[in-house]
Amino acid sequence: MVLDFDEKKVGSDGTLFFADCGVIPEPTTEQLADIAITTATVARHLTGETPRVAMLSWASKSTSNHPSLLKMRTATELARVRAKAMSLEVEIEGELQVDAALDLAVAEMKQVSGPVAGRANVLIFPDLNSGNIAFKLVHMLAGANTFGQIVTGLTRPAAEISRGSSAHDVFGAAAIVGCQAIDRRLLYGTL
Repeated sequence: MVLDFDEKKVGSDGTLFFADCGVIPEPTTEQLADIAITTATVARHLTGETPRVAMLSWASKSTSNHPSLLKMRTATELARVRAKAMSLEVEIEGELQVDAALDLAVAEMKQVSGPVAGRANVLIFPDLNSGNIAFKLVHMLAGANTFGQIVTGLTRPAAEISRGSSAHDVFGAAAIVGCQAIDRRLLYGTL
């Protein structure tokens, strides 16, 4: 899901990428790593910026061995390995709370550092519940434009549009899928 804010304080000039918000209810660590990589690839393609991926959780860099935290830690490491194997320029950090991922002052207060802390532009949720609730909450309360679901992992670009989408949301999702169908180098030259 691509969220775009009039206020340009977060993400890539006000644009954040949320995943997974509509496909896999209980992703495995392998699926979370794939979701992180494919979402980062979409973010890179659409913004031209290095994706800064936050693998979200209810704790930031905790010493707890709670299964949900271990799942995000493992997915983070697996995503880093896959990104390196693909020579994908990306920063991936986890597990992070959403406030530490988006607000530099909060990240510093919680002693979370690195290129993603307070600067994330891609948010990977641990499950469909949290991702879907988060994007709809942000859309309703913050008035963010929402474009998607942009479906990844297929051989061709695709989107799934919610019944509650406005014409603006549908147009935005169609534009994103259209951009995905065009090689970025054809539009902008070598990056």
